[in-house]
Amino acid sequence: MVTALTIGLTCSSAALNAQADKPRPAPSAAPAAATLDAPAQEEFLRSAKVVSSRKIGKGITGALRLTLSDGRITHDAAFQAVDEKSSLEDLRQGKKRAGERLFVDAYRYNVAAYQLATLLGLGHMTPTTIERPVDGRRGALSWWIDDVLMDEEEREKKGLQSPSALTLNHKRQRMFVFAELVYDTDRNKGNVLYTKDWDVIMLDFTRAFRLHDTLRAPDGLQLIDRALFQRLQELTPDDLKRVTRDWLTDQERAAIMKRRDLIVSRFQGLIRERGEAKVLY
Repeated sequence: MVTALTIGLTCSSAALNAQADKPRPAPSAAPAAATLDAPAQEEFLRSAKVVSSRKIGKGITGALRLTLSDGRITHDAAFQAVDEKSSLEDLRQGKKRAGERLFVDAYRYNVAAYQLATLLGLGHMTPTTIERPVDGRRGALSWWIDDVLMDEEEREKKGLQSPSALTLNHKRQRMFVFAELVYDTDRNKGNVLYTKDWDVIMLDFTRAFRLHDTLRAPDGLQLIDRALFQRLQELTPDDLKRVTRDWLTDQERAAIMKRRDLIVSRFQGLIRERGEAKVLY
């Protein structure tokens, strides 16, 4: 005997089976870390949980390689908490560290370098970097560069060359200009990386931003990117303070502006001597 209840149960069962047969939308996939732009990388670095930590092994600042995850994306980052400078006693006795009387080795310079590079259109040449506490220590947290081919030391040892020597030279010239602007005293071969696409990445600025109002190696400045040259000329003290307010002192910013003037003056002189076509690219 077929009752109304039986018919109802049969219909309900059929409806459930029909729903089960329907293709279900796939869960939204987590975005690939490689597709994140700089602002998204900054947000990830600020909010993601530290999953694991290990020493990097290179350098002398005790840098760590952290693995972070926000539940959707997992990616590594470099953490530096170094914050050292000459003591008052050192200054009284005239002691030098690393050959400098006013020695500073500070994580805050990594954040300042990233902010300044971004302002000048060179953000792609430095890892995205923020300030963040890790295990009770404040430091600079930088996006880990995944597609590294080698560093400058390895490139020289193996005698490897980019498929386009001219393009690579232009990228390196941008690095030279930036290193002079921030007076980087530690732009060593281990702090220059090459990606698989032969992009140049500058790491570790903890010993930059000195107070000198001179250039370290002006003869190395031979060519300059037109856009970079324009941005340097347009750089103002207010712009500089806006992006480095929390990481540089007024003295450090004033020294940058003096070196900016010297860099601009040098290239203006080269343009007068050689013509724009042989100086700007």
